[in-house]
Amino acid sequence: MMKMNTKWLLITAGIILMNMGISFSQTNTRNIKTKEYAELQKHVCTGWNTWYNNNVMSHTLLPEKFCISLGIAQFRREDRFYLNSIVNSSGFNKKKESVKLGLRSDDGSYTSLKLKYKDEEIEIQSAVDGEDEIILVTPITACKSKLIVEAAILWNGMGMVGMKNNQITAELPSRTIIIHTIGQPFEKTFTNTFSPNYVLSLEKETGVYTGRARTIEEVKALISAKKAVQLLRINCYNDLSESFKAMQTILAWNTIYDPINDRAITPVSRAWNINWGGYVMFCWDSYFASYMSSMFNKNLAYINAIEITKAITPGGFIPNYESPNGNTSWDRSQPPIGSTIFIELYKKYKEKWLLKEVYDDLLKWNRWWPKNRDVNGFLAWGSNEVSKELITIENNNIQAAKYESGLDNSPMYDSVPFNKQKNVMELADVGLMSMYIMDCHSMEEMALLLGKTNDAKELRDRSTKYTQKLATLWDEQKGIFLNKRLDTDEKSYRISPTNFYPMLAKACTQEQAEIMMKMHYFNPNEFYGEYVMPSIARNDPAFKDNNYWRGRIWAPMNFLVYMGMKNYNLPEAKADLVQRSNALLMKSWKESASIFENYNGVTGQGNDVSNADGFYHWGALLSFMSFLEKGYMESLKNTK
Repeated sequence: MMKMNTKWLLITAGIILMNMGISFSQTNTRNIKTKEYAELQKHVCTGWNTWYNNNVMSHTLLPEKFCISLGIAQFRREDRFYLNSIVNSSGFNKKKESVKLGLRSDDGSYTSLKLKYKDEEIEIQSAVDGEDEIILVTPITACKSKLIVEAAILWNGMGMVGMKNNQITAELPSRTIIIHTIGQPFEKTFTNTFSPNYVLSLEKETGVYTGRARTIEEVKALISAKKAVQLLRINCYNDLSESFKAMQTILAWNTIYDPINDRAITPVSRAWNINWGGYVMFCWDSYFASYMSSMFNKNLAYINAIEITKAITPGGFIPNYESPNGNTSWDRSQPPIGSTIFIELYKKYKEKWLLKEVYDDLLKWNRWWPKNRDVNGFLAWGSNEVSKELITIENNNIQAAKYESGLDNSPMYDSVPFNKQKNVMELADVGLMSMYIMDCHSMEEMALLLGKTNDAKELRDRSTKYTQKLATLWDEQKGIFLNKRLDTDEKSYRISPTNFYPMLAKACTQEQAEIMMKMHYFNPNEFYGEYVMPSIARNDPAFKDNNYWRGRIWAPMNFLVYMGMKNYNLPEAKADLVQRSNALLMKSWKESASIFENYNGVTGQGNDVSNADGFYHWGALLSFMSFLEKGYMESLKNTK
């Protein structure tokens, strides 16, 4: 240990900045197969970025794990507070402050946000200049609060940080970093921190930076230049520039570092990560994030699709969710869309190592469904019984089976019994069968690309078998595919966008597709309206509940229906769905820079309920369709 004539703070396992919590080992083991992927994660987990989940005003350097974290405080007796865990608020994570996450790059080379607390508001921008981090803090209103600048080494990183010559200094294995400020910090100010810190006035612009000495003018000039680069990138999308900004911004802000597995990931939202103990990856959510990212950032696309696939359980399925400390859905999976996303990534980038990295896991998952969810040739959502020693939320019951569908409280499953012997809901599910057939098609294509002809035949035979069974669920009179009770053989007339999913599987005729559009999509009593498509038909009694999957609009449903429409000649319906979906996203984005988990099916509002997260990345699928329509996934020219 180096000897120094000053007091140092040694960051150890027992001291973790800002209530990060205790980390335990996970049960799942990530089996990385290719050197390309190992190198990719190492490359991405480098440099300054907002890697730490619990404070969007923290800037962390990887791989050193050195963090500069900002907060605001008031020391007046009548109004004392200290905010140092700042994330954008959501319905279930109420906070007194509000955060508007703004323009930023994918790699953190430029970030911007606005923080409002009571009657005070500040803007925080950051930029990277070589190895240095530059932060500019600008008061928008008169501010009596103080800016707190903390420094620490996170996640048991190596090194020491403390005050040396009245400057925060970090001694790291690879270098020494000194944090400077624009303006003189207050001396002898008491703060409730465990880390070396500066206290700065917010009465005027101030700056925090590392490296050589800089004036406020130099700081502002650098910030302005980095912002201009990001604006130029966004504006090249012309009439879709604001839509691109929304999609790219939410994916960038939700990208964090997972220290347990030494990886970058893009979970659904920072607020959800806090509630789950550090991070949570959901199955189909992560694949959707990958697909959107692939339009402009290959690395993030690869990382998110691969990482959720590497969460495969010993049982052979990609789990509904994975979070720290062994808390995983050991009993159930989620919609099987992964192989389709990987095929789309391959079509764009043409890198076979990507397919080799995940093929075996995806094939196990494909084989798992008929072994565990088949009842007389039909597929049903389910949940297995698991050991009590494993940590999971619900298992071997109807609610867990609903979680596997991803449609937690959908009215389609009201009054459907759960068969504990077969571990499934007693319902042949049109949506599941359609997505599984699509999975078989994609896996067959992947097998042929990798020269695995025997596997390709196996997958082709399975897709044929289930396509034939799905065809029996077409109802001529109703003009749509209907779910069917497996215990009574009765048809279920409660319909949702999942009843359109046979188009995903190419399992319906052109005539059937046209009938579904005419009788159901364009039917204002069911799915049509200013805002489309509600998660249950408008004339269903549960539509008025306006509660989660009971009547609200969900981006993944719109997106999967759109993907199905692309397989058929349905120009009017497809164009309408694309236009209305983008308009819905732009409504909340322009109002409050929010992208909601779900939306009101009548008003298009996202903030009218408490259980719609306000910065949930799959909401951006509502705009992603517009980019697919304009061909942005067809070449590499728009990729950075």
